[in-house]
Amino acid sequence: MARFGRLEIAVFALVALAPAAQLAHADPRADFLAGRSRSCPHCDLSGLNFKRHDLSGADLSGANLKDANFHDAKLAGARLAGAELSGANLNKASLVRADLTGATLHGALLYAANLDQAIIAGADLSEALMGTAHLTRSDLSYAKLTDVDLRKGRLAEANLSGANLTGAALDFAFLRGAQLAGAALVETRLIGTELIEAVLSGADLTDADALGASFRGADLSRAKLTRTNLLKANLYETKLGDARFADTTMPDGTTR
Repeated sequence: MARFGRLEIAVFALVALAPAAQLAHADPRADFLAGRSRSCPHCDLSGLNFKRHDLSGADLSGANLKDANFHDAKLAGARLAGAELSGANLNKASLVRADLTGATLHGALLYAANLDQAIIAGADLSEALMGTAHLTRSDLSYAKLTDVDLRKGRLAEANLSGANLTGAALDFAFLRGAQLAGAALVETRLIGTELIEAVLSGADLTDADALGASFRGADLSRAKLTRTNLLKANLYETKLGDARFADTTMPDGTTR
């Protein structure tokens, strides 16, 4: 067998180590943008265009996605926990089962977005535009939803326990069986909202407008109903034990 000299051995070693060195210096952001990878946690992708891209299962946790365009993109099962998505365009995007725990979506566009079964606990969705969005069985516990537009949203069986919905618009939204225990619904618009069998025990509905809303079979025990407008609302079989009334407009127009 021929013997290798020291020079040949050194060259062989460098060649063998080259791929490892290249891998060690790989750029996750460049690989993500080139489509070679779907993993880019903590990357700065702010303002970039991902319209209609398929990013299903992507790992963008902690990434800066401010003002990025994800219109009609596929983000099913994506990891977006702690991501910065303020002002991002997520209109019609699919975020089914996505993890948005603690993400910031202040002023984000989520019109007709599909967030069914998504985990959005503790996220900041203040002033987000989410009309007709789907959030069936999603976890929005302790999320910040102040001044959010969720008109005609689909939130059946969603978990909104402890969420802050102050000033939110939920006109004609569908919240059948939703969990809203301890939620803040101060000055919230609930006009024509369906809250059949929803749990609102201990919720604060001060100055909320629930004109024509349906609370049939809902639990409003211990709820604060100060100056709440319940005119023409359906309270059939609603639990009102220990609810606090003060200048509350009842379904028949009387004040309690």
